[in-house]
Amino acid sequence: MSNSHPILEEFLTKEELADELGLNPRTLDRWGALGMGPPRTHIGRKILYRRASVQRWLTAQEHRGHDADENSRKCGRRTAA
Repeated sequence: MSNSHPILEEFLTKEELADELGLNPRTLDRWGALGMGPPRTHIGRKILYRRASVQRWLTAQEHRGHDADENSRKCGRRTAA
């Protein structure tokens, strides 16, 4: 038994994830209610986030700088040089 890993070892609590992302835990609640944010798992009333799923979600949020500049031009906004 000493070689076994805790079953929830790869999961983060809402508070732990919020701390890592520099967010208020209520932001994660709001995202969940809006169907946004990283995938989450419910165990009773407890909300958990699998670290690997959060990392995939973060990667999917990446945008190239060129796209942001192009979108700004379409909206008539200037970007910092």
